[in-house]
Amino acid sequence: MKLPNSKFLGLALLAAFGGGIAADAVAFDARSADRSSSRKGAKAEVRYPDATREEPKTKASSKMQGKISKLYKAYEKEDNDAEVLTLAKEIAADANANEYDKAIAAQLGAQAAYALDDSATAKQLLQQVVELNSLDNNNYFQSMLMLAQLQLQDEQYPEGMAMLDRYLAETKSNKPEDLIQKGQALYQMERYADAIPVLKQAIAATTEPKDSWYSLLLASYVEAGQPAEAIKIAEQLAAKSPDDKKAQLNLVATYQQADQFDKAAAVLEKMRQAGQLTDEKEYRQLYVTYANMDGKEKEVISVVNEGLQKGILKPDYQTQLALAQAYYYSEQVGPAIEAWQKAAPLAPNGETYLNLARVLWQEDRVAEAKQAAKAALDKGLKKPEDARKIIALP
Repeated sequence: MKLPNSKFLGLALLAAFGGGIAADAVAFDARSADRSSSRKGAKAEVRYPDATREEPKTKASSKMQGKISKLYKAYEKEDNDAEVLTLAKEIAADANANEYDKAIAAQLGAQAAYALDDSATAKQLLQQVVELNSLDNNNYFQSMLMLAQLQLQDEQYPEGMAMLDRYLAETKSNKPEDLIQKGQALYQMERYADAIPVLKQAIAATTEPKDSWYSLLLASYVEAGQPAEAIKIAEQLAAKSPDDKKAQLNLVATYQQADQFDKAAAVLEKMRQAGQLTDEKEYRQLYVTYANMDGKEKEVISVVNEGLQKGILKPDYQTQLALAQAYYYSEQVGPAIEAWQKAAPLAPNGETYLNLARVLWQEDRVAEAKQAAKAALDKGLKKPEDARKIIALP
């Protein structure tokens, strides 16, 4: 027994995985330990030991120390972003400011603009940091990475990918969190086949890859048309977190995408027995999965009736139609007619009434069949002559 348009929904992975599919953004915060360490005479952590860039020797201008200090103090205050942005612009316009002063001002100003949800200004200032090329490697490359992230976030994919590739090339970074940035960007650009090896490299580069990284790899396999690989990842995630409802439903969706309805049904049925199916969408997912399988009419009936009894499923058109067809194809004509009688008034046209009329006629319930055929005409039919033939019966 097949429902109309029975190919199940498809795999809306971004919705299924929620926020977990996105790699973590790493917006640089200039309130880092680097500056405070230098004040104490301690050596800042070298974040990019393999970078090809030679760090500039430029330092802050003596004439600008007062304004730079004022800018730092303003930045360290909470909810002071507007003032920081104003001071940063003043330094950038000051004739006494050297390239280092302007780069520092642009970096802090970009952070303030980002906090103020002014992405355009933040990107403009970060671009200045990169072009001025005056900060130490830690601050320079973190600004470059943040610029790439904001460009990608704003769907400026060519610019964002170019900046991200430049960042990776100049830092020689193999950090998994950096590779994930590229994998996610490639996914967003719908370059799924290109995203896969990058994501695999990121996962292999750490002993503790995040589940969201696997989810992104899974989504890439699905979109790249590699269902077997997608299933391997989905099974791995589901086995790792047997009580994680989202992981189990993602496995179900992956099986369905590969037309493996028997496996999808088995997972959903296990969840039903455990009381994990709690909303209408999940019950509908199970009965539609059964409807895509031959000889599973009894299972459709069981799931629909249970969902209706629990008040989880609504007695809407699709539910009543699924119930009617399942009863009919399991040779339970009486209950099938009852379900069709409930479905027909809710249908968008008269076709369901016409099917009801045909079944009633087959059961020698001619008067009822004629009444249903008239209702079919009233709701509209592609071939109204079919209903008229039933109405014309003696």
